[in-house]
Parts: sequence; C-alpha cells; structure tokens
Amino acid sequence: MPAMLMYPQFDPIAIKLGPLAVHWYGLTYLVAFGLFLFLGIRRLKDQPFASVTTPTRWQRKDVEDILFYGVLGVIVGGRLGYCLFYKPGYYLSHPLEILAVWQGGMSFHGGLVGVILSMVLFARLKGRPWLQVADFVAPCIPLGLASGRVGNFINGELWGRFSSPDLPWGMVFPQSGSMLPRHPSQIYQFLLEGVLLFVIMWLYSRKQRGEGQVAGVFLIGYGLLRFIAEYFREPDDFLGLLSLNLSMGQWLSLPMVLLGIYLWNRGRSQPVLATP
Repeated sequence: MPAMLMYPQFDPIAIKLGPLAVHWYGLTYLVAFGLFLFLGIRRLKDQPFASVTTPTRWQRKDVEDILFYGVLGVIVGGRLGYCLFYKPGYYLSHPLEILAVWQGGMSFHGGLVGVILSMVLFARLKGRPWLQVADFVAPCIPLGLASGRVGNFINGELWGRFSSPDLPWGMVFPQSGSMLPRHPSQIYQFLLEGVLLFVIMWLYSRKQRGEGQVAGVFLIGYGLLRFIAEYFREPDDFLGLLSLNLSMGQWLSLPMVLLGIYLWNRGRSQPVLATP
C-alpha cells in the first residue's frame, strides 16, 4: 500500500496564559482583518481609487471604518447564516445557542450577506454609492479567506472526501472516523478561493471598470471556485448531498454566480468611478 500522509495533530491553542487560551483559529481571523487593512490602504494609492473625488476622496479612515462594519457583518452574518442554512431546526429549538459562537459554526455565505449589509450601511452613512464601496472591498477579501482556511486545517475540520490511495498528497484525518486517505480540501480552498482569486481580483481591479464589475467578478470567481472545491470536500454529515447530488455549499454558491453575472453585465453600461 502506498505511503499516506497523516494529518498532524495540531494543538488548537496557540498561547495559554493561565486561564486565558488564544486559539489558532482566532489568530487567523486577526490575520485576515490585518490583511484587509493592509490591502485597503494600499488600494487607496492605486488607480482607479487614488483619483476618486465623488463624493469625496477615499482616506485611511474609510478603510478602518469599513473594517469595523465588516467585522460585525462577518461575525453576525456568519453565525446566523450557519444557523439558518445548515441547522435551522436545531437552533429554532435551542435559540440561546445561536449566541454560542465559541462552540463553532460559521457560514461564509451568511458572512457574505452580513458584509454586504455592512457595506450598504457604510455607504449610506458616507453618502457613497454602495457598489463603489463593494468594488473597493472585493479585491481585499480573498487573502483573508485564505487565512481562514489555514485555521480550518489547523483545527482539523472540514476535511475532504475520500481520495485514491495513489494520490501523493492524500491525507488521513483520524478525527473523521476513518483511516482512509482524503483530499486535504482545506488546502485546495486556500489555493483556489484564497490565493488564485486574490491574484485574479487584484489584477482585474487595477484598471477602470464599470460600477459593480469588480464586485461582480468576485462573486463569479468565488462562486465557481467554491463550487469546484466542494466536489473534493466532505459534505456535512448532518446534511449530506442535496438535490442533484450537490452540497449545501454548491447550492449557496449558485446565486452568487448569478448575481455576479448580473452586476458585471450591468456594469458594462455604467460609468466608471468618478475621477477628475
């Protein structure tokens, strides 16, 4: 039998100071927020946003404010999305456990809805078109998603489906209850939805685009890459595969792609960002 990789049993706690325990997963969230701040500040200096004057110029404080609203959107939306999309019956019967975020359970798609709502709120408070805000934010997101997938791998969660024993990087996750090799789907998602999508978004957003087109490309790109990655990721055991043998993640990604196509096509007839 070919040699198989064994999942390294990482200690989920990075630092422990008396009763205080700092988990690696929490640190990956901090890294994600730090990357957003770094990339957002960098984006202020690059075109086309360096020349935006309507309604006002973009400033560092705008990036910090978006991050604040976005963090709230990620946490609230991600948690509520998990409860509604994945375990609605359970949480309707145990509503107080919705607040128990430390027990795990976050949904990217719910977090996305939360972030969209936070951008709408930010746009209204600042008097900016919300699609201008979305176009600014979109390229700054993928590396944060990549950081989150690192956290998933360290936690030994969201492992992949069974792979061929001949796959050189097939990995055994003992916590899955099986000693057969699986796809390390967390790494696939790190590379696809994180690194690859970041490169695509950063290059695409460097030129003038119609309003909403950058955000549209993000929705299309993430939706398609997540849809592909789900073929290698083990479905949630309490859900399994749904209609057409698609996972919940795939079904939730389809509306993203459709909305992205709509925004991109709409942007073809919209003006580019307001510049001098």
